[in-house]
Amino acid sequence: MLLSKGFEVEIYTGTPQGDIVGLSDKIVEALPRFMREPDNRNVEYTTPPLFRYEQLLCELVRPRRVLREYLQTVGNYTLIPGSSLSLGRTDQFYRSDPHNPYHGFIENTYGTKVVTASVHINVGIDNPDLLMRACRLIHLEAPLYLALSAASPFLDGEVTGYHSTRWHLFPQVPATAPLFENHAHFIRWTEQQLETGVFQNVRHFWSSVRPNGDRRPYTLNRLELRICELVSDPIALLAISAFLEARLWQLIENPHLDPLELSLLPAQTRADDLIALTDANESAVAHRSLDAQLRHWQDGRPILARDWIEELYEEVLPTAKRHGFSCFLSPLKKILRFGNEAQRWLKSVDQGLDPRQVIQGAIASMSDQEAELEDKICQPWVA
Repeated sequence: MLLSKGFEVEIYTGTPQGDIVGLSDKIVEALPRFMREPDNRNVEYTTPPLFRYEQLLCELVRPRRVLREYLQTVGNYTLIPGSSLSLGRTDQFYRSDPHNPYHGFIENTYGTKVVTASVHINVGIDNPDLLMRACRLIHLEAPLYLALSAASPFLDGEVTGYHSTRWHLFPQVPATAPLFENHAHFIRWTEQQLETGVFQNVRHFWSSVRPNGDRRPYTLNRLELRICELVSDPIALLAISAFLEARLWQLIENPHLDPLELSLLPAQTRADDLIALTDANESAVAHRSLDAQLRHWQDGRPILARDWIEELYEEVLPTAKRHGFSCFLSPLKKILRFGNEAQRWLKSVDQGLDPRQVIQGAIASMSDQEAELEDKICQPWVA
């Protein structure tokens, strides 16, 4: 038995030299599965909610292959890995839809801080009480998913000093979100944000994790993890997703796995203390990703992000085996051994390459990997 999973993937388009070029207005007119973002330089595609990881792999790869073929019909364009404007042009916002007032609000309020690429992982949970408990747990462990996926060490052609420049700069709305006690709390809180103008609409809740559904905040059916960067390697993305699913199965099978219940922080201020601790952890991971020094939500003890992930990996592995998806979890070890994308790119810089050369190499590697996966994995599923 598996939970349903779906992805929202934002990705940049541009030249093989690494320069990001806005084409989303053309793409959404030509390709039905793609949606525009406020800035024209990135475009989004989604996968349907599926249970099996093999099918998810193909749903991640095939749209990118289709998009690559289309880009060749309009010029010598390709897909650009990374989650920030690595090689430049943060000085200008390129509207994809000049007539959309919400896009105008985003441009005028946040500028190019929101012109990022990321992956949102949606996991189906339709029980409201269980969903709120899941959001509490994953909210506090969201920094670990950012640590695994960090992919934005460059901005405007320079090394920024952050492994996730995207999360360092991205405006969270509101600045701090609570741990929702139950569904009614989430409804009251959301209505208040809308009434006071903090939210322009229900989509304007920009946090590391949020409850989601077809008529939010009232009708909810999934947890949406929003903190992950664009993971170029689909197998690595599935490993991160399997890590999330295994943790959620632990929660489902153990109703007491709830930070509000298990944390040893002082009971009177526990909820606020946990949020403050997590906000600090997110900032630390944006800076140093897997090598960040964090504080554990259970007792506040200091722990490296990679050590925390290692601990959880060993803890969730039996759960993943029992539910039949441990083989998709195991590539997580490769990320811990060789580093996330940001760390690998920074190692190349230390070896003498400049950011443009690093991005150009990553462009070629991503294309080659997609072609190989489509040939070896996806074709049998067509038959």
